[in-house]
Amino acid sequence: MKIETSGASAKTAQQDRLECKGVEASHIMAKTDAERMEEYREKIKKVGDKYYIDPALIAGIISRESRARKTGLMKVDVNPNRDNNTPRGEWDCEEHLCQATKILVDFIDPIREKFPKWSAEQQLKGAIAAYNVGVQSVCSYSNVDEYTTGGDYSNDVVARAQWYKKYGGF
Repeated sequence: MKIETSGASAKTAQQDRLECKGVEASHIMAKTDAERMEEYREKIKKVGDKYYIDPALIAGIISRESRARKTGLMKVDVNPNRDNNTPRGEWDCEEHLCQATKILVDFIDPIREKFPKWSAEQQLKGAIAAYNVGVQSVCSYSNVDEYTTGGDYSNDVVARAQWYKKYGGF
């Protein structure tokens, strides 16, 4: 939760008709999703424990990907192992959360290998960006979100995760 972040872009903030952007916008969107997130709290914590990922980060991804609504909580798109990306289980089940969290975890080592001089926090942020666009599209830390959705994916997810850690009890 010590990862530096600029938060949501104006484009992402506009989805909620927010006049602000950055960390403030990310926090507002996380707070908006907090009540719906409660339904998945135990599953999120269980999956976080299983994969050694902070549950707040899983909540941050869910908030960004689906707003904790019925569309596949973490959405399964890119897979570092090029395995079948077909979502497993029901959209809100623990199996789906496990599949998506494992995909995130599987991006960490390739990012470490590609950027060995990055700190562990920077590598995690790179893995979050890769969760959205794949390792090949993560080119530098200074512009880690260059090719991500909205140009802010990892920054927005991190800011939302920080809100869930501080205020959401994850």
